Amino acid sequence: MVKKGNIEMTMVDRKLMLKLKENGIEPALIPGFIRSLAAAFLVNPSMSHYQANERLQYLGWYDVEIDYHTFQLAITSFETKGLNRLEYKSAPWFLKSFNATNPSTA
Repeated sequence: MVKKGNIEMTMVDRKLMLKLKENGIEPALIPGFIRSLAAAFLVNPSMSHYQANERLQYLGWYDVEIDYHTFQLAITSFETKGLNRLEYKSAPWFLKSFNATNPSTA
């Protein structure tokens, strides 16, 4: 686990960022995508990754489709951090320690 200030970046978080980058999300957009995915998850915590993709398109992420494994990484990350911490907030563990040039080392 990497700690930057009071923000902890787990192996799951780093793997999630790497998978999102592999899925075609620009590194600088990953924090916003995580925020949108968290918002979608708050609306329906039991949604499938198909439903998550539909919700993300509704939120404006038309060119992004996450696979089942990436979705599971996101759920694990959200549950580890405490989903209620994400409500109406940015994705704090990504925003403060995020490195857009090399997201896997953030």
